[in-house]
Amino acid sequence: MGAQRETMAGEPADKGLAGEPAGEDLGGERADEGLAGGSADGDLGGERPPAGPRVARSRWRGAAPRAVRLLRHEWSLAALGAVALAVLMTWPTLRHPASTIPQDTGDPTLQAWQVAWGGHALLTEPWNLWHSNTFFPERYTYAYSDTLLGYAPFGMFGAGPEAAVVRYNLLYVLVHALAFFGAYVLCRQLGAGRAGAAVAGAAFGYAPWKLAQAGHLHVLSMGGIALALAMLARGHGWSLRDGYRPERARPGWAVAGWLTAAWQVSIGFGIGLPFVYVLALLCLGTLAGYGISRWRRGVWPVFPRQLLVADLAGGLTFAAVTLLLAAPYFEVVARHPSGRRTVEQIAMFSPPLRGFLVAPPESWLWGERHAAAREGLGFAVEMTLLPGVVLVGLAAAGLFLSAWRIRHRVALAAAVLVSVALAAGSTLFGDGRPGYVTLMEHLPGWDALRTPGRLVLWTTLLLGVLAAGALTVRQEDARPVRWWQRPARLVLVVPLLLVLLEGVNRTPHAEVPPQPAALRGLTGPVLVLPSEGTREYHVMLWSTDGFPDLVNGGASFVPPSQDRLRAVSTAFPDPQAVAELRAAGIRTVVVLTSYVPGTVWQDVPGRPVSGPGVRVEQRSDGIVYHLE
Repeated sequence: MGAQRETMAGEPADKGLAGEPAGEDLGGERADEGLAGGSADGDLGGERPPAGPRVARSRWRGAAPRAVRLLRHEWSLAALGAVALAVLMTWPTLRHPASTIPQDTGDPTLQAWQVAWGGHALLTEPWNLWHSNTFFPERYTYAYSDTLLGYAPFGMFGAGPEAAVVRYNLLYVLVHALAFFGAYVLCRQLGAGRAGAAVAGAAFGYAPWKLAQAGHLHVLSMGGIALALAMLARGHGWSLRDGYRPERARPGWAVAGWLTAAWQVSIGFGIGLPFVYVLALLCLGTLAGYGISRWRRGVWPVFPRQLLVADLAGGLTFAAVTLLLAAPYFEVVARHPSGRRTVEQIAMFSPPLRGFLVAPPESWLWGERHAAAREGLGFAVEMTLLPGVVLVGLAAAGLFLSAWRIRHRVALAAAVLVSVALAAGSTLFGDGRPGYVTLMEHLPGWDALRTPGRLVLWTTLLLGVLAAGALTVRQEDARPVRWWQRPARLVLVVPLLLVLLEGVNRTPHAEVPPQPAALRGLTGPVLVLPSEGTREYHVMLWSTDGFPDLVNGGASFVPPSQDRLRAVSTAFPDPQAVAELRAAGIRTVVVLTSYVPGTVWQDVPGRPVSGPGVRVEQRSDGIVYHLE
């Protein structure tokens, strides 16, 4: 690498729009330092003399400057800045992290349970990971929704509902930070200056449309996509500015990119499945590019052997992880064909084109201003898809004035149009053919995705790359910045601030219902009444206290066994109902007295218990029936 610093793509330090150095190599290592901070002129072989106290003290003194250099490195500063910005932009999420949750107490409480279950299962019974404690007696119930399995390590710390809520809130902040950081390093790898990369990161992390998805952690968890693409580009020595440079290839980064992509898929297939197909298209495009180069030049382009091995190992690992994660979902669909999406369901969630110009009500800047426009949208949560007015303007400017080559601008613009067309679902061409419905009918797994509008994340990322090009000048046009010109660099902060302004939130933070005393210390299988609606998600969250088997559970579809047991429970504690519940394996029924009024179970607490073998336990906020 030499003493000269390199950019993420490996080229000599170039200048951004303000003439600043583009930064060091992504790994942060220098020619005079190894990855462990060793000296370049140290012994390569043989034995060293025993280190005395003076040598040890010298090593400690040498470690301090290395730590300082690491902290001052561009990637360290970008990561720390991304976290600090995320805390600010998602505020007040961390004001009361143990008792409130963003958006509402529906899907967020379900996802808090998902993270908790993943960690609990991997620590206790990893062979039963996919057979969660919900929807008893069904199997593969963890695959009834996107699992967030990639966050399972977080679920290994803490126990109970309060820990699950704290864990969720921390993840909610961190996924915004990762989205910013991933897009930033991707654009730096492609050749953008810091200002352009920061704007792309801000747009990818805090686009207005994401505010409508505040209750969907699996949708917000998209930073791994940009980060994996950055690592893969770095590993292959490729950038938009300089194209393919085999001498800059870093096989280790290629492997890291494939592993990061596998981790992204493990969070969920809702946004992970389109990412799988994007990677497949990129691989096919790379092979086509090699073939075209061979045809035009008469020789095959250089491809380092170590990089080929890295791609084979990383790609096969990615494919294996994807298939292993997909297997339970295919099992669920085989058991419950109603889990497949229909064209009618896709049409219900498909946004009109004007939806890409409308912001959700949670947007501080545009929410009230776009209220009238939202009234005509059938399902506003999935149809308010504004990527950002400033972002669109900068991307449009990037079509005409950019550091990227014209062919790259045209390709990015075409990809933006394709992403918009797919995100529109069945709106375009009458019924989505050709388009989203075509993919649904022919691509494996695509029929499990019912919300086309979430593909706007690709629109946002592509617009961000175009905008980054507009804020970066060509390397040959860069000039050193004189001292009297440095204040002018503050102008570069303006686009960043404007993009962030559009991402300022008015997201409500709801109080999480505390765990009822009637549910503490129970052993399953348990049926909790009432069993309906979002209350099911609350019961799932409360079950993180010990994870007893539950009949309760919430998902986008209801298995027949749950419907049947709910119907039986409406007559409880009638002897016939008790017998049927016993036959299903249920040993405990809990009636939450403060929640049953207004439901079909409101008369259950007042009914007499006439059947044998039923022991009743009165608790402060519920009645526990033990079916002995």
